Amino acid sequence: MAVAAAGDAELTRIAFGSCADQNEPQPIWDAVLAADPELFVFLGDNVYGDTENMDELRAAYALLDAQPGYAKLKATVPIIAIWDDHDYGVNDGGWDYPQKAASKRIFLDFFGEPADSPRRKHAGVYTAYIYGPNGRRVQVILPDLRYFRSTLETQTRSLRMKATHVGPYLPSDGGTYLGSAQWDWLDGVLLEPADLRILASSSQVLPEGGAWESWANFPAEKNRLLDSLGRAGGTIIVSGDMHWAELSRFEAAYPLIELTTSGLTKVWKGVGPNTHRVGAPYLGANFGLITINWEEQTVRMEVRDVHGKARIDTSVAMGDLRAHPVEE
Repeated sequence: MAVAAAGDAELTRIAFGSCADQNEPQPIWDAVLAADPELFVFLGDNVYGDTENMDELRAAYALLDAQPGYAKLKATVPIIAIWDDHDYGVNDGGWDYPQKAASKRIFLDFFGEPADSPRRKHAGVYTAYIYGPNGRRVQVILPDLRYFRSTLETQTRSLRMKATHVGPYLPSDGGTYLGSAQWDWLDGVLLEPADLRILASSSQVLPEGGAWESWANFPAEKNRLLDSLGRAGGTIIVSGDMHWAELSRFEAAYPLIELTTSGLTKVWKGVGPNTHRVGAPYLGANFGLITINWEEQTVRMEVRDVHGKARIDTSVAMGDLRAHPVEE
């Protein structure tokens, strides 16, 4: 079975977040709890534990666990998670991080992954979940963008690049984000029936022009992903990592919409370029919220601040997420 059954209860409110420094206060959890989510999805950088010392990484998770707001969330809301670089163990890290197997065990233990889970049996931590009955079925897909990712091509950042918040990474003609086994898994996942799919990517998918870590680093992989999502239909994207929040849109087989929510604590003072950005970005502690109205067949995507105020807010009709034929 490609997708783990997570429950038959109808899912209508899903919160998301990334980039939570365990050494900083985390008042954002009060706003997350006030939004009354039925599920919380950690999108990566769930702790900052850049290290090859696994005792230090465990200690970072222990500090998150001791955060009062997170402890309350954990006690009241189901949590699922994927990792990014800082909780993986190395900034911008990929396949060659030497402690990835040990880091994986710590990650899965912290998030309560069962001993017989497929995540413990295959390389990497990718997984997917199904929620809800037929006709109101939500699929949440969590790819692993670290364990198999090829080395990035880099350039030296100029003063102008730094001033405009442009990163150092160049597109690569070769290389992979997911690796062959994970691609096979994802192809199978996208064949599973679902009324709404949520791709929860630790790195941004649609944005172009920023030269930070994103799917744009590997254009062939990105094109393959967009083609796969186009054929599957019914997909929206959420992502983290960037230390700012923004909305992106790309016209493919249907409008692909991506909500980037970052960070729960870590935020920047500036924003890099993004040719697919819609509206203004938001700099300030934030989380994402998706609200599904099954009766009206709409999906609302919000970024909310530490006080629970919506800073980015858009809605899409589910019917608009159906793939349409391309005109010859």
